[in-house]
Amino acid sequence: MPTLKAILVACSFAALIPGCQQQPPATPAPTPVERGKYLVTIMGCNDCHSPKVMDPTYGIMPDTTRLLSGNREGLPYPTWTPEDIQNRNAIGLFNAELTAWAGPWGVSFPMNLTPDKETGIGEWTEESFIAALRTGKHQGQPDGRPILPPMPWVMYRETNDDDMKAIWAYLRSVPAIKNAVPLPVPPAGMPH
Repeated sequence: MPTLKAILVACSFAALIPGCQQQPPATPAPTPVERGKYLVTIMGCNDCHSPKVMDPTYGIMPDTTRLLSGNREGLPYPTWTPEDIQNRNAIGLFNAELTAWAGPWGVSFPMNLTPDKETGIGEWTEESFIAALRTGKHQGQPDGRPILPPMPWVMYRETNDDDMKAIWAYLRSVPAIKNAVPLPVPPAGMPH
């Protein structure tokens, strides 16, 4: 005959079994916009595509009022000469907001990624956006101008289709900011 202790132990285990079989509630999948915001954040898009402000704690930070609006219109930009490699030990130079870059390729400016129709990507399609990141050509056009350094499109082209679409969805959801970013400046001695 089982003892009271054995019965209590058996009942305790029996009570635990249904609890062990229960699955925790499923976490809802993020929406494409939420996933896109996450990807834009971890991929460092604001590092170049957002003007900066000084933060007393962290130093230079993206200006949250102008996120992803590109190089600020009218902001002076750096220049670079081949002598900079020897004289400054620099292959590239950048402006104070990290939104204009000069090097052997000339001067490049991170574009306005907001959905502004005149100065941003408001007239682009999802297909042209994905093609640009996959081919390194502006708007994904085969004869488009090249996307210049430091844009790491060679790394980003490996992004899967779902994540590319999520990034596009997020970029379409941010506030449109009118900000005309200059066209690239060719290297010294190159035709415009």
